[in-house]
Amino acid sequence: MNGVQGQARTRGNFELITWFFMRISGVLLLFLVLGHLTIMHIVNDIQEIDYAFVVGRWISPFWRIYDMLLLWLALIHGANGLRVIVDDYARHRGWRVFWKAVLYTITAVLLFMGTEVILTFRSVG
Repeated sequence: MNGVQGQARTRGNFELITWFFMRISGVLLLFLVLGHLTIMHIVNDIQEIDYAFVVGRWISPFWRIYDMLLLWLALIHGANGLRVIVDDYARHRGWRVFWKAVLYTITAVLLFMGTEVILTFRSVG
């Protein structure tokens, strides 16, 4: 009986942590996205945003960290929301494992690719 209670408590702690993460990341994402939209669509004309704009922006470590934080929070927040949907709708354990594996793989690949671009970006020419 203790083993079952211990597993339930661990699962409950994980769900509690993800619940708090969704609230905190949601608030942070609200400000990050509003800032991103303001800079990209209000302050600058869409025709000004090109490769040179990104080069000029990513010279500053602040903007790289800003964009990386936006990337990581958005992807993990979205993946966690999809994880909850999979738990709700995939009734058979096998399908639930399959869809979570697909979700985690896609999330990891996108996080790796996006982080690599932000960290290794160099201006050409």
